[in-house]
Amino acid sequence: MSSCTGGVVAEKPNRASEYSSEQAELVRATCLYVATKLGDLMDELVVVGGLVPSLLIDPTGLPEGASAHVGTMDLDVGLKLALLDEGRYRTLTERLRNAGFTPDQTDEGLPTRQRWRVAAPLGTVTVDFLIPPSQETDQGGKLRNIEKDFAAIISPGLKFAFQDRRRVRIDGKTIFGENAIREVWVCGPGAFVVLKALAFKGRGENKDAYDLYYLVRNFGEGIEDVAASLRPLLGDAEAKQAIEVLHSDFLDHNGTGPRRVADFLLGQPDDEIQADVVGFIKRMLDLCE
Repeated sequence: MSSCTGGVVAEKPNRASEYSSEQAELVRATCLYVATKLGDLMDELVVVGGLVPSLLIDPTGLPEGASAHVGTMDLDVGLKLALLDEGRYRTLTERLRNAGFTPDQTDEGLPTRQRWRVAAPLGTVTVDFLIPPSQETDQGGKLRNIEKDFAAIISPGLKFAFQDRRRVRIDGKTIFGENAIREVWVCGPGAFVVLKALAFKGRGENKDAYDLYYLVRNFGEGIEDVAASLRPLLGDAEAKQAIEVLHSDFLDHNGTGPRRVADFLLGQPDDEIQADVVGFIKRMLDLCE
């Protein structure tokens, strides 16, 4: 998910050309740094958003003709509701501050309590914090205030990222240039499909359509691996909404899903890409029935 100001989610860049491998590496290095600082809290956190495909999919094992994922501009971290119930969010925010994180600011200089930033020798990266809905009045994209200077974006479907999650080993340099190895919880493929479909319903962004398609096309040994993770979630109302979005927006060759994947990749419609999107999403849905 991209950054959010005053509860209104800001748009992501709409073209693949606006993303860089260097920025993606910085986000990965920030994720590793966060894991070194929040070690005993990591079971209550899960990586979601645009970093997920590159953590779940080994670029050296991609199918023939597939390109590496374009990456992401920032790090998205989901919080378990238990962190609030048990008051452990105070430990989280204290650790973040001690690690050099501060609330980010809008272009107008106002603090963004749900998005924190760290400035390091290798670069500057922001971290968005997300939380599942827990009240009937909760609306996706709005903020849940947690502390005076700390909030989280209410994210429909985020609970699935704690039900379907994978432990991933990150080995490399932190954003401060330290060598480190840590394991982090990462949103699983089924939960990722649900989250991205719901996000697409809410804001219709090109990047969400691309992320969803990329993971379905390239995860594991084949589409059955994605469907196997998705099927156990389908009894839930939010997951059913996600499936409805896939049916309505991704199965029509000229529908918003396929068209926006093509627009993200090429800046224009493309019959081959759009047919590929429809084909992969349809095969996944057929396997879930």
